[in-house]
Amino acid sequence: MNSHLVSSTDLNTVPLVPIRDTVVFPETEVILTFGRRQSTLAVASALQSKSKLIALFTQQKHEVNDPKLSDLYRVGTLCVVERTLKNDGEMNVLVRGVSRIHLNKFVKESPFITGEVAKLTETTTHNDDLEAMVRHLTTDFKKAVNLGKPVEFMNFMRLMSGVSAGELIDQIASSLSITIADKQAILETLSINSRAKSVAHNLAHEIKILELERNIASKTQAKFSKNMKDAVLRERMEMIKKELGEDEEEDVEIKDLEHEISKLKIDKPTRKKVEKELDRYSKMSLHNPEANYIRTWLDTIIELPWGKFTTDRVALKTASQVLEEDHYGLPDVKERILEYLSVMKLKKKNTASKGATLPTILCFVGPPGVGKTSIGRSIARALRREFVKVSLGGIRDEAEIRGHRRTYVGAMPGRIVSGVKDADSSNPVFMLDEIDKIGSDHRGDPSSALLEALDPEQNHAFSDHYLDVPYDLSQVMFIATANVLDTIPPALRDRLEIIRFSGYTEIEKYHIAKSHLIPKVRENNALTNAQFKLSKPVITKLIKSYAREAGVRELERQLGRVARKLARSIVDSRKSIKKPTLKNLSDFLGPEKYLPTLREKTHPVGMATGLAWTSVGGVILFIEVSLMPGKGTLKLTGQLGDVMQESAQAAMTYVRSHYDSLGLKKDFYKTLDVHIHVPEGAVPKDGPSAGVTITTALVSALSKKRIHKTLGMTGEITLRGRVLEIGGLKEKVIAAHSAGLREIIFPAGNAKDLVKIPAEIRSKMKFHPVEKVEEVLAIALI
Repeated sequence: MNSHLVSSTDLNTVPLVPIRDTVVFPETEVILTFGRRQSTLAVASALQSKSKLIALFTQQKHEVNDPKLSDLYRVGTLCVVERTLKNDGEMNVLVRGVSRIHLNKFVKESPFITGEVAKLTETTTHNDDLEAMVRHLTTDFKKAVNLGKPVEFMNFMRLMSGVSAGELIDQIASSLSITIADKQAILETLSINSRAKSVAHNLAHEIKILELERNIASKTQAKFSKNMKDAVLRERMEMIKKELGEDEEEDVEIKDLEHEISKLKIDKPTRKKVEKELDRYSKMSLHNPEANYIRTWLDTIIELPWGKFTTDRVALKTASQVLEEDHYGLPDVKERILEYLSVMKLKKKNTASKGATLPTILCFVGPPGVGKTSIGRSIARALRREFVKVSLGGIRDEAEIRGHRRTYVGAMPGRIVSGVKDADSSNPVFMLDEIDKIGSDHRGDPSSALLEALDPEQNHAFSDHYLDVPYDLSQVMFIATANVLDTIPPALRDRLEIIRFSGYTEIEKYHIAKSHLIPKVRENNALTNAQFKLSKPVITKLIKSYAREAGVRELERQLGRVARKLARSIVDSRKSIKKPTLKNLSDFLGPEKYLPTLREKTHPVGMATGLAWTSVGGVILFIEVSLMPGKGTLKLTGQLGDVMQESAQAAMTYVRSHYDSLGLKKDFYKTLDVHIHVPEGAVPKDGPSAGVTITTALVSALSKKRIHKTLGMTGEITLRGRVLEIGGLKEKVIAAHSAGLREIIFPAGNAKDLVKIPAEIRSKMKFHPVEKVEEVLAIALI
């Protein structure tokens, strides 16, 4: 009970009704609904009495259906039953509060509760503070009503007509939107002064909430009013345009679109969809955001070259001439391209093949700088087709290939459809550059999206998400390029015909520099033939000492450096103009990057020269073996991959199992530690083809026999000593020749690959095909 409560001896026994979720205050009228039988009997008993009094006490917990004395607040309100109305088993009762009472005990609980209650006496201190508080409450209550607080009109008028301080406070307290516990606390406060402060605090809080609600409502209304205003203004603008005749411009725009669409060579389903979108666009307001999306889509459809083809002029003589003009060497590649064009020509002539798809998709695979992309341009020039190049390196979003759906903001077609649109032809030569560098993440797998575009059986109806209509790609000549095949998914690789590009020899690089690179560099740097002229020895030295690579990009960069220094010396009158010679080439390009030869100058012991193949061409590598006193430990260094480490272990096992034929002691390995190292330790190395080289170096170190310095070798070995076939023989031999090696040991199974090696290199080198390690050791060891 509140500390303000005082006891009273004015005791009464009256019917008692527990009520839920409400508190009744004195001098207030409330309509209550009773449904419990005890409650309706108590109300009926009160009506039959002369005083019609009933005691109302609030339950502490709403869910209790049969409350006991402990379940009720002990302070309630003595009320007079004014009127009742029964409705569907419930009783609606109008009660008027009389005074605060305290519940002492239950007298009886059946058939309804009768309780002994005592009236409570309010206390007050009439002073200026109370009068000021009453005025403040009256003002705030008017303000709350003006802000939209729901109050019955009669009650409001009664309060405003002037009532006692206690009645005013109770009336305002009964209308507050506060918790039942807070209302009960106000009911239990007998000091009018304290009660006024509590009610004023709660009323001030409620006014703040009402002000926030009104502010939000006013902003919403303002926004709604603005939208209504904009709509009315747009409607008036349309009427003004109609009066001025400006709406005819929109009609002209729609008619122009209709005219453009009518000229498109598209099938019926596609035309039906396009016309449907045009009809939607014509009925839309220009201020509708979706109108811009539809207009952009219609423009894209109109700009696509539907059924528009360039006329192929497949003349093999012309095509061969173009390929020879643009590229030096690459005989196998040129031969395959001419075969491809021959099939195309036959398909055009053969009536039974009309409408047939193009031959398979070509994929050029080779190291950087060997002319994969430029030969695609040459094919387009030979066919007189448009050329489109799309770089796929680093693409991770499937939408880059298939396009974005129109539901997204900023949607656009995929790169394939965009490329065809830029070419303005439905049969361009379309180059997919760096197809081996496509990635994938949570946004999809772009390589999977390419499957449909690169499949001749289904790309006649390629589905782009943005277009949402099929587009025919069957006459597009797709050419892909890659540095390696390992990263291309198998399903995509299966659709490609692989044409391999190998690295250039020094002779080929010389002819490329003389016929193609020097004229290009001369033009780019605004030099004349007389100003930029290099002799054959200078070009050869530049290739050997500054541009040792599979392709010719570095060679072009070094030629550019020479040209720029010449250009500066010509412009700067203070400098004398020097022509590049063998002696002063370092003045133009700095110290030599590569030694004239990489082979050993002496016959080494425990070091063999191996041949390797990488994505940028062939290279040579040295394998060193060092022996130390120890317990038979094999140590491998040089950042070797798992396969290469296994090759080293296989070589060690072969040597141990053939100790007798190699002239070694039976237990030689028990007192020695073997360290195998491959220099350039920062470069990862892997593959099985170093098995022969590791074995030779190991036997040389153990037997103290030297190895021929001009000899290079490659091949995989087995534990029984067989030499197995390897890949990339051509690239390896070219690298060996560049390094100054003159003899090559290779697996006999690779003898068929010798024809691929350029004749000028074959004539200068000696080849040893072997089947067993014994043959290797007999040739390699002195």
